[in-house]
Amino acid sequence: MHRDQALAIVYGAIDAVNRQQPAAQRLPKSPDAIIVGPSGRLDSLGIVNLILAIEERALDAIGEPVRLLDEGSLIDEDGPFRNVESLARLLETLSTISKKP
Repeated sequence: MHRDQALAIVYGAIDAVNRQQPAAQRLPKSPDAIIVGPSGRLDSLGIVNLILAIEERALDAIGEPVRLLDEGSLIDEDGPFRNVESLARLLETLSTISKKP
């Protein structure tokens, strides 16, 4: 999976999650939109829904499951859930790894 495809998957998941959020809590579709941290707009349920939506869309796109969470990934403000761009990079990396024989 290349970056544009990973970003499109994340944006599609954001659209799905935003439909369930009040206007003030909607996540912008921007690479620098904060997901986790003091400036993040999503509550914990919104974050979980976003992760599940991304994993489902990634499975549809590559035909292999992708697991985005690991221990501590959500509590690290500089981790992969910091913003949309870092999350798309993680998805790109994981999808490449899952495709290797």
